[in-house]
Amino acid sequence: MLHDDQKNEEAGQLETALSPEREQVIRAVIDEIRPNLRRDGGDCELIEICGNKIMVRLTGACVLCKLSSATLEGIQAKLIEELGEFVRLVPVPGAAARL
Repeated sequence: MLHDDQKNEEAGQLETALSPEREQVIRAVIDEIRPNLRRDGGDCELIEICGNKIMVRLTGACVLCKLSSATLEGIQAKLIEELGEFVRLVPVPGAAARL
């Protein structure tokens, strides 16, 4: 059985995970890197936010780029910096509906 403190903490974490402000920060980070990706013929799309997992899809030239993992690591580091918490960027292959 959960104590009231645990329930409040979990509710706060859920609210943070789903907050519009958090999504806005995530979108802003992706938008910040987007011009560099597009200059090289690629892009990054936000697919889904699920707790500390942020699903994205690389498109265009980024799909076959040997540096795509470095790109994802850079985006993840910037997200951690801006959000002030650990998040995991998860690449999603193929076509998917955007958030």
